[in-house]
Amino acid sequence: MTQTTPPPLYAAQEPVFPRKVSGTFRRLKWWIMLVTLGIYYLLPWIRWDRGPNLPDQAVLLDMAGRRFYFFWIEIWPHEFYFVAGLLVMAGLGLFLFTSALGRVWCGYTCPQTVWTDLFILVERWVEGDRNARVRLWKAKWDFHKWRLRLTKWAIWLGIAMATGGAWVFYFTDAPTLARDLLRFEAHPIAYGTIAVLTATTFVFGGFLREQVCIYMCPWPRIQAAMMDPDTITVAYRDWRGEPRGKHRKAVQAEDAAPLGDCIDCMACVNVCPMGIDIRDGQQMECITCALCIDACDDVMDKIGKPRGLIDYLALSDEPAERAGAAPKPVWKHILRPRTLFYTALWSLVGVGLIYALFMRSDIELAVSPLRNPTYVTLSDGSIRNIYDVRMRNKHAEARVFQLSVTGDTGVRLQLEGQADRRSILVPADQTFMQRVYVTAPRQDPAAKQVRSDIRIWIEDTATGTRASQATTFNGKAE
Repeated sequence: MTQTTPPPLYAAQEPVFPRKVSGTFRRLKWWIMLVTLGIYYLLPWIRWDRGPNLPDQAVLLDMAGRRFYFFWIEIWPHEFYFVAGLLVMAGLGLFLFTSALGRVWCGYTCPQTVWTDLFILVERWVEGDRNARVRLWKAKWDFHKWRLRLTKWAIWLGIAMATGGAWVFYFTDAPTLARDLLRFEAHPIAYGTIAVLTATTFVFGGFLREQVCIYMCPWPRIQAAMMDPDTITVAYRDWRGEPRGKHRKAVQAEDAAPLGDCIDCMACVNVCPMGIDIRDGQQMECITCALCIDACDDVMDKIGKPRGLIDYLALSDEPAERAGAAPKPVWKHILRPRTLFYTALWSLVGVGLIYALFMRSDIELAVSPLRNPTYVTLSDGSIRNIYDVRMRNKHAEARVFQLSVTGDTGVRLQLEGQADRRSILVPADQTFMQRVYVTAPRQDPAAKQVRSDIRIWIEDTATGTRASQATTFNGKAE
């Protein structure tokens, strides 16, 4: 009985040297790279005036102040549901785009794709196009090879350091941190974060590249559940291209089968950053970057054949195209029950977040009853409960808050340390805690009941805005 050797669980990395290509989708990728990298590197430097004593950086994740600032929006720690909602929208958006257009996120806007494109651009600029890079790969390590490799690695390292440096600017004032970094006065965490991100960017974008997409990213294995035959994705029209072969001017034998449009030039393979052959059908490794479309269209133009041998198309259109009929309009592929369902969910979450954002109050309070002891009996027989009231002032200036208490009984409120006043100055954009005494006279029903419902209020004296929270008053049961 013949014993077969099981295939290896991990295939050794085969070097991929994508060839330079021009065309519609390549230009689109350049523009997307320019916009995304521009946003990433420049966003921390945009200023936004929020008033005195508040940061003037437009986008800032202030860990020390426990705030997230995004232009005019300020997110407090207890409002983390906004971040959770944005993450849900991002996931639903990814499902939507994958269902409609395949792995369009991976091919155009994924950070791994963007930085890999940038690193390949540098590699091509230093070492030459595909053939030159292949020769250099096979060449011995002489002075010329070392010079080119060290030059390329140095530029990669500079890009990677800029990537890590830009990331830390989102967590503190960018100009101040930049000055401290240059003077070696920044916190060690800043240097450590830059070092880690520099290393990962350098390795992922320069050396691992397609390995990250194939082995490290889970999305290639999830995408199949998001796609169906109506999904528009990059595909090869084999019914038009096969049988492939070189088109020579010599007269072929009369009994030879006519060749298809594909001349087997390997242009689609040579430009693919994943190193796959799209003519083999749908593959997990394909990121639908569409560079193979540009390469194939260029070849079709040169040999006088119509474009579209490799194109964005839906597999459900194959029977119609094989019969010579026109495929369904693009909008019918995009507007179908699955994509409409994802769009509805995405919109519902977005509308909910917008509603919550614009309906939230500029003042808030949280009331915490002191449980030890649950109540105190005063010398005149009155019953006192103690509460810690945390008041949030989200305004850019200090505000005076008036405190009061309501309920079905005659309880009265008093601030600790202030016998006759019930107002307190809360600093700008801060949470202020005030201890409050609520007292029920001896004959009041609240003093005689085990528990009574009350509500503590705060009012902004400048605008009249009010906020409240319900709590309980503990009495001495008789």
